[in-house]
Amino acid sequence: MPGGRLRLEDRRLIADGLSRGLGYAELARRLGRPTSTVSREVTRNGGPNRYHPERAQRATRQRARRGNPAATATSDTSDTSDTSDTENNSEIAEFAQRFTTLLIASGTPPTAARVLAALYTSETGSETAAGLAHRLAVSPATISAAVTLLESLELIGREREPGRRRERYFIDNNAWIRSTLESARQLIALADCARDGARLMRAPIARERLRQTSGFLDHIGRDAIAATRRWLAESAAAGH
Repeated sequence: MPGGRLRLEDRRLIADGLSRGLGYAELARRLGRPTSTVSREVTRNGGPNRYHPERAQRATRQRARRGNPAATATSDTSDTSDTSDTENNSEIAEFAQRFTTLLIASGTPPTAARVLAALYTSETGSETAAGLAHRLAVSPATISAAVTLLESLELIGREREPGRRRERYFIDNNAWIRSTLESARQLIALADCARDGARLMRAPIARERLRQTSGFLDHIGRDAIAATRRWLAESAAAGH
């Protein structure tokens, strides 16, 4: 029934479509649902490569029994209005979950990905360690390890609250710029190391392997730096 809760047969159709490579829009068309409903359903239940209809059905029932407002709001119904605070919160929760899933898929550890998503969706873009621990339901020590990693990647910074010893972690508009430049510099350093290794190798195959690796990493690193600088120049010219 379009607009109602997804049934087990709906979830089986989604699983079958995913296995055949169908996109969310096509699956939504076949179900008579908004694309956002299918996207939420798959993202919330393991992603396209780990989605299981029976497991998703059980998880939905468990969320309903717990009476979690955020989970219930995003579980199976289609959106009918963008003016509802509940629906807006639901959409933000969906975005945060999807953002986290993609970060994890790209290699970011799960807690670090959740911290990054939490800061991005925070109104101020900043939070204390205690606040993050409470929001993500993890220990302060776990938060500490995650933010240490994110700081090393230049994705977040920290600042001391005026007049207090407590620190806040923050993310700003230039986070990914700094992170991209830092990653590019690391690639160039790795390329230099591989080039040195190539000079040491006596075996032609090993020497060529390191030489090609060095050339590729150096090319990618310098291209990333050049592309970032172009973007910054174009953004400044446009007054952004």
